[in-house]
Amino acid sequence: MEHAFWVRAPGEGEIRPITLPAPGPDDVVVRALFSGVSRGTESLVFRGGVPESQVTAMRAPFQEGGFPGPVKYGYLSVGVVEQGPATLLGRTVFCLYPHQTRYVVPAAAVTAVPDDVPPGRAVLAGTVETAVNALWDAAPLVGDRIAVVGAGMVGSCVTAVLARFPGVRVELVDVDPGRAAVAAALGVGFARPQDAAGDCDLVVHASATEAGLARSLELLADEGEVIELSWYGDRPVRVPLGEAFHSRRLTVRASQVGAVARSRRMRRGYADRMALALRLLADPAFDALVTGECRFVDLPSVMTDLGSGEPSALCVRVVYDQEEGPCSASPSVTT
Repeated sequence: MEHAFWVRAPGEGEIRPITLPAPGPDDVVVRALFSGVSRGTESLVFRGGVPESQVTAMRAPFQEGGFPGPVKYGYLSVGVVEQGPATLLGRTVFCLYPHQTRYVVPAAAVTAVPDDVPPGRAVLAGTVETAVNALWDAAPLVGDRIAVVGAGMVGSCVTAVLARFPGVRVELVDVDPGRAAVAAALGVGFARPQDAAGDCDLVVHASATEAGLARSLELLADEGEVIELSWYGDRPVRVPLGEAFHSRRLTVRASQVGAVARSRRMRRGYADRMALALRLLADPAFDALVTGECRFVDLPSVMTDLGSGEPSALCVRVVYDQEEGPCSASPSVTT
């Protein structure tokens, strides 16, 4: 018997027993090793904050149920192929699948993890894919002055990729001074919002706060651009478009991973983007973004904590042990 994590109702999670379907000739059976909690989006789903107008756009590829619940949601799974084509048999793969001990999906839905990427790090692939798409949208140039406002999972992944660009000034900006350690591990500068360097050619905003968006606009040089990556759910957001916004010819542009960035859409597909994200994860600097870990059986309690803002982990990595069954043990999150 296999098990999956479900949001039973807003603020309530549970581990449910499930029966796997029989695999077809073009399917793979994957045994989960790790999954990652995409904290911002999954906490919003857990709290029941998906707006009715966005229930279709917010669906995960292998989601079951519907918002606000019961719903099986998630999209950062790494496992081993136990049954399938010879080219994938025994390979470690990444899949946009919810938190589940074992699952059956089309072989085309998994991406082989490169040999130089540890499986535990590969849970970041979906978020690094978001970062790749954002930077395809943003198109930073050599020598740009760039700020990333919001040092959560998405913002930190964007920063990790930007740190590779030649000649750029990259500063990670967050209200939490503890995020300075993440910036140092990525090899970039750090600042609190009030101390951040201005005159930026580009600002990537990922704090999901009004204050963060307002500060992002303030940090721009004339004719600079904010790439908006935040997902606000059902919260109304005010954008400061008065004062010098027009005279300085500033831009706010959305980027969303659901579609390949327009600048690459004719030449790259979803599989290309995911393969690139996994290649980038060969860099051990990304290990700094996995700041919490828990057992799969403890995920309901951990999600309750994350939904309330504790602990302050970036990515929580979920560890699977096939010998364990559901239990009511207290969460063992390490940060």
